[in-house]
Amino acid sequence: MGKIIGIDLGTTNSCVAVMEGNEPVVIPNSEGKRTTPSIVAFVENGERKVGDPAKRQAITNAKKTVYSIKRFMGETYDKLDKEIKRVTYTVVRGENNTPRVKIDNRLYSPQEISAMILQKMKKTAEDYLGQEVTDAVITVPAYFS
Repeated sequence: MGKIIGIDLGTTNSCVAVMEGNEPVVIPNSEGKRTTPSIVAFVENGERKVGDPAKRQAITNAKKTVYSIKRFMGETYDKLDKEIKRVTYTVVRGENNTPRVKIDNRLYSPQEISAMILQKMKKTAEDYLGQEVTDAVITVPAYFS
């Protein structure tokens, strides 16, 4: 059985940890940091950047850099006026009054953006462990339940 990782999917930053013996170890990302910005950027050639690389280009690519996406999860579009005004990317009303992030001609749900961050955290763990990760525990705030 492979290692089970723990991921803290945060609004601002995320981190991933694994048990080594009886001790939890927070895994450093490719930049050597213990936390990864919860940011996804879509760049010109269709490439996606997650974490620090996304954060570094946020000023020059504000409309295509998604952050604080967790604030939109599980909410209806109508309840998000204040949050929508705080971000530089475009949020539109999707099916069933759900929020969607519009990048170019594509609409992304908050869950899809969050999945991109989770994929990055999984890759960070796999690079550290040298093996595929098949199981994870993901933290959520109490208000999600």
